[in-house]
Amino acid sequence: MFTSQIASCREISLMQCGESSLTDAELLAVFLGTGTRVQSVIDLAQQLLVEFRGLRGLRRLLEAEISQVMAVPGIGPAKYAALRATLELTQRYLESAVMKDGAITDPSTTRRYVSGRLRHYEREVFACLYLDNQHRLIMFEELFFGTIDGASVHPREVVKRSLRHNAAAVIFAHNHPSGVAEPSQADQRITRKLISVLSLIDVRLLDHIVVGDREVVSFAERGLL
Repeated sequence: MFTSQIASCREISLMQCGESSLTDAELLAVFLGTGTRVQSVIDLAQQLLVEFRGLRGLRRLLEAEISQVMAVPGIGPAKYAALRATLELTQRYLESAVMKDGAITDPSTTRRYVSGRLRHYEREVFACLYLDNQHRLIMFEELFFGTIDGASVHPREVVKRSLRHNAAAVIFAHNHPSGVAEPSQADQRITRKLISVLSLIDVRLLDHIVVGDREVVSFAERGLL
């Protein structure tokens, strides 16, 4: 009874104040709905976030073998399927929202989109959004994968893939597994090099987005391009 009252209070808060008024644990608790025999739903949500190091880790849990997921207390087949469906629905929404009338027009939506694609990785991943001359998205592609410290970016391969997709412009994005989105000197150096090589084939770099745990940094907004 008490657990149900807590859940109702959270749901009322969400409806009255919006989802941004709730903590990560409270949002997860609203999704879970119920706890276990020995834990309230909020305690279960907090335990999951601690055990898997936040929402990013929880996303990685869903990419593990289903047997591993089923071993987590409070996550049965129904909740596992519902959580996967929720994340997929969110990703599809961002993929559709990243474009308006077929072209990318909203930088903030683009940042949310690439953040959703890259934030959960434990290693660094360098990706590219290929655009046509109307800035319509041709493809999102993960190009280079590294260790926890970084990914090696090969300009020749970037040029090759841009030509293959017949891109007129590109947006780069990569994550920082440390969770800190501040661009490094190495990030700035490789960006300048990529601008130089892409200019030889008349492909314009519109932005380079760095994804952290809670912050996303745009090179374009920082004046670094």
